[in-house]
Amino acid sequence: MRVPLVLLLLALLMAGAWGLSAGSRELAFFRVRAVEIRGTRYLQPSEVVAALQIDTLRSLWEDLAPLRRRVLAHPQVSSATIGRRMPGTIVVTVRENLPVALVPGPRGLVAYDSSGKQLPIDPTRADLDLPLVTTADPALLRLAGSIRRFEPTVFTRLTEVRRTGPRDILLLMSRSYVDVAPLPGDSVAPAPTSLRVRVPVGLSVERLADIFPVESDLARRQTRVGELDLRYRDQVIARLQ
Repeated sequence: MRVPLVLLLLALLMAGAWGLSAGSRELAFFRVRAVEIRGTRYLQPSEVVAALQIDTLRSLWEDLAPLRRRVLAHPQVSSATIGRRMPGTIVVTVRENLPVALVPGPRGLVAYDSSGKQLPIDPTRADLDLPLVTTADPALLRLAGSIRRFEPTVFTRLTEVRRTGPRDILLLMSRSYVDVAPLPGDSVAPAPTSLRVRVPVGLSVERLADIFPVESDLARRQTRVGELDLRYRDQVIARLQ
């Protein structure tokens, strides 16, 4: 007799829970009154709220899947999770497709991510300290994205990425502070503010860290470098000014 009684009790509990959930949907106490947005960086929270299209009569207990699909439809959102906080708050946590470069377009500079997707970010309003990429070349954008992710110290100095051949890429970087110091008795014009770094297509970005000891060594010798070349295996070729 115990098994049928247990099953009956479980059925009553499930029915009660369903009835409570169904009933709570009709209660004004559980209507959505606030939306909390987390994880945005360049994306405006108001854009996420607009994408949700939440009805003011919506209950907190209604299915969240349609809301998540609407947020994911935004071109700047790569992932999104949506939860509830009692009694009437929807919590949205997003991860953005981060911009990695600015590309010249017919109406000005346009932000792109590492996958080659154009992002709806206005560079005139957002604080975008990003390198300039001459064209929306997938190889150049992937390289810029990899540098941002794995070598952020290099990325902060990166000012431009351009292709110079089918297998060659030129990086323009701001010089380190040790490299721009004038030499003793130097009466000529100061050194250019950009350092040229030549790399092959498909370069492992960890290799870019090899430029730091070379720069330091040349600065210690009070020698100005005009260009560094990483196209040769396990070598950094320095072309001096």
